[in-house]
Amino acid sequence: MSISGGIWKAIERGEALKCEAIQIFTKNQLQWFGKKLTALDVEMFYSEWKKSNIKKIVAHTSYLINLASPDRVNYEKSITALIEEVKRCDELGIPYLVMHPGSHKGKGERWGIRRIADALKIVLEDTSGTSTRILLETTSGQGNNIGHRLDHLAEIMSLVGKEDRLGVCIDTAHIFASGYDISTEHGYRNTMKYFNRIIGVSFLFAFHLNDSASPLGSKLDRHAHIGKGFIGEKAFSLILNDENFKGIPMILETPKEGNWDTINLATLRKLRGY
Repeated sequence: MSISGGIWKAIERGEALKCEAIQIFTKNQLQWFGKKLTALDVEMFYSEWKKSNIKKIVAHTSYLINLASPDRVNYEKSITALIEEVKRCDELGIPYLVMHPGSHKGKGERWGIRRIADALKIVLEDTSGTSTRILLETTSGQGNNIGHRLDHLAEIMSLVGKEDRLGVCIDTAHIFASGYDISTEHGYRNTMKYFNRIIGVSFLFAFHLNDSASPLGSKLDRHAHIGKGFIGEKAFSLILNDENFKGIPMILETPKEGNWDTINLATLRKLRGY
């Protein structure tokens, strides 16, 4: 949901669509740093949230942040920006902050994984007085991005060791494009079984529900409307009705043209059965 006109406006927009959960950027996602939140910003945000039917709010970091950057200036700027975003979320009472792990820019996956873990240790130490949990998002494998294998996320979390401050967000389009076939019940069950074995469902705190405009294993990050891509409706029905995921926020990041938010939400509600 857009925060245009005031950060609390995102709640009003989500409420108009009868959302139970929304995702926001707490600042302009294409800028490193945002204006400091005013007391009025925070007060209005809490007030709108309290009177709404929205149970969960998730935030997403700026797309500029790259904790695997080999460039020292960019790396340090990314750490500083992430620290600020965690503190903004904590101010607003937002429990989860989703981020793309980062791109190693050709330095190699092993190197990138260690680089991200080192950065997260600094961020979590500097924000030790906050309760917001950073969620590492699964990626499609496009370019040099870390996170297209579940093993990447498991290793980062193991290296950091802060179990109460880290978690995972599964993006359905991303894991499908990266090679995990969730389009069939057999593939879905195997993927979730593997996730539980190497990470644990207790560390899964959010989903991005997107169909994929790219085929299985393509490594291309292309989102499609629910049931209109290569994944199909079956996978979303399985996720929505999986008792393991009851109460976990599930966010649409489908293309925003026209009234597709309304259409996609209606499809998901139909698949959930109520």
